[in-house]
Amino acid sequence: MSYRVRERNTKLIVHVILILGAVLMVTPFLWMVSTSLKSFAESMKVPPSFLPTVIHLDNFQSVIDKMDFARYYFNTIWVTVCRTAGQLVLCSLAAYAFARLKFPGKNILFIGILSVLMVPSQVVLIPNFVIMKQLGWLDTFYALIVPGIFSAFGTFLLRQFFMTLPSELDEAAKIDGCTYFGIYLRIFLPLSKAALVSLAIFTILASWNDLLWPLIMTSSDEMRVLTIGIASFQGQHGTDYPLLMAGALMATAADDSDVHRIPALFY
Repeated sequence: MSYRVRERNTKLIVHVILILGAVLMVTPFLWMVSTSLKSFAESMKVPPSFLPTVIHLDNFQSVIDKMDFARYYFNTIWVTVCRTAGQLVLCSLAAYAFARLKFPGKNILFIGILSVLMVPSQVVLIPNFVIMKQLGWLDTFYALIVPGIFSAFGTFLLRQFFMTLPSELDEAAKIDGCTYFGIYLRIFLPLSKAALVSLAIFTILASWNDLLWPLIMTSSDEMRVLTIGIASFQGQHGTDYPLLMAGALMATAADDSDVHRIPALFY
């Protein structure tokens, strides 16, 4: 067998594997779209059918009628934007301090921040709830936003990126009379667009899909977010799968559109 034949067969096998992987990844999304267009009776039919016999576009209107989708949508956007902006500012400042400044206990403090990554969020859930209650922030935007404006992961990510920048940039800026904050603002941030965009995307996805924290922190309908509204279609004795999938599809479409706009903010 010639080299070209072996290379062609290898490429064919690789493409077949990639196509199978793509099908496995896309199938759940296509099933969600299909279920969102079915009636409740058809969604519970056994054996299930992939395509709906009758398309029910009214499921999307029913989602809007049964929950305050516009309010939930606004709350989710507001919380996501504030969390993302807070993490970009605070994490980049902390990362710059750990990467470039010299102060006593820097390494110990950084190790302490890294140790936070090893603690599951469920472990600190009750203490955080008690703190929010004592501050009087329950069922407010403060409880939804403030605990999420800093991230140990974001600090670690940006700190590692800042460490790759040459130290000659700092020295040249200091010779020109630039302060530490000026170096951070005028040199490090413009050179860190890729890392900032990555952190922004991670934060947006985590905030948009967050369910447990908003569920515990909010009690009124005015403070609910999309994840809680969608989860309301899942009851104890039954689940309205068409409405559940319709709401999830609407939230997913909004999520994807917001994420795709993020890189344009930095370039």
